[in-house]
Amino acid sequence: MMIDPFDRTIDYLRVSVTDRCDFRCVYCMAENMTFLPKKDLLTLEELDRLCSCFIDLGIKKLRLTGGEPLVRRDIMTLIRSLGRHLASGALSELTLTTNGSQLTRYAMELRDCGVGRINVSLDTLDQTRFQAITRWGRFDQVMAGIAAAKSAGLHIKINAVALKGVNEDELSRMLAWCGAEGFDLTLIETMPMGEIDGDRTGQYLPLSLVRARLANSWTLTDLPDCTGGPARYVRVEETGGRLGFITPLSHNFCESCNRVRVTCTGQMFMCLGQEDAADLRSALRISDSDLPLQAAILEGIGRKPKGHDFVIDRRTRRPAVQRHMSVTGG
Repeated sequence: MMIDPFDRTIDYLRVSVTDRCDFRCVYCMAENMTFLPKKDLLTLEELDRLCSCFIDLGIKKLRLTGGEPLVRRDIMTLIRSLGRHLASGALSELTLTTNGSQLTRYAMELRDCGVGRINVSLDTLDQTRFQAITRWGRFDQVMAGIAAAKSAGLHIKINAVALKGVNEDELSRMLAWCGAEGFDLTLIETMPMGEIDGDRTGQYLPLSLVRARLANSWTLTDLPDCTGGPARYVRVEETGGRLGFITPLSHNFCESCNRVRVTCTGQMFMCLGQEDAADLRSALRISDSDLPLQAAILEGIGRKPKGHDFVIDRRTRRPAVQRHMSVTGG
């Protein structure tokens, strides 16, 4: 097992397979993004080796992210290969976070590779509003993808960023829709990462306020459930579904953090809200042996901080962390 300086067991790894995305969500990135040169990215073979090394060190849950992971060429080759760790019992769960745009193509194959559940990022059920938020997204394509994933038997959790003045008026409707479809819903506060075209100070909506509003229409019962992530869950008694709250700004969730993130270039961030990183790419490429890579991973875990420093800077309106979420992995 990997134990950090605060006696937390690290058994959850999130790996970004690409910084590219076919959407340009307004809270995530600028419309005219400059993405990394493809030569800077780890190859699929290197990503497989890196993930396998983490699993040997005690990782039990692995989530592939992006950008949009399913736009990475030949990505199913990697997912199919990683499925061997599920078959052996070394890995308990292989999951994916996606915007849903490619699910009609890949949902059945994901299930066949051992992926049992996915998170789909969807901030609105209104087609016009969806277009405004994602800029390049196609609402019908995403909804068809979600339907394909449901038909394939994948368990689906919808992730929605709560945005003040944008979608706060339909969060109750989204909760009802998820309940009817059998999906869990997790609401997320906007995270101050990377330069965007807009002003995040106007987007921030504390989820404590959202929960109080939802409680006027729904019966919400606190749950002890933990899926390995930062969400706190309630049961929605009227639907029987789960509602999660991820609150990086209004309520720090770091005390139980069990995860690290690796970028598509092989940098391990021990904390989403800190700039400190460990260079795993050099360790990967210096030797055919995994010993240098294991040493680099363990050294980084030894520097994992107690918590993040997320804050909305209303004075300078600058992000707390300069890198975009798509670089670190959503």
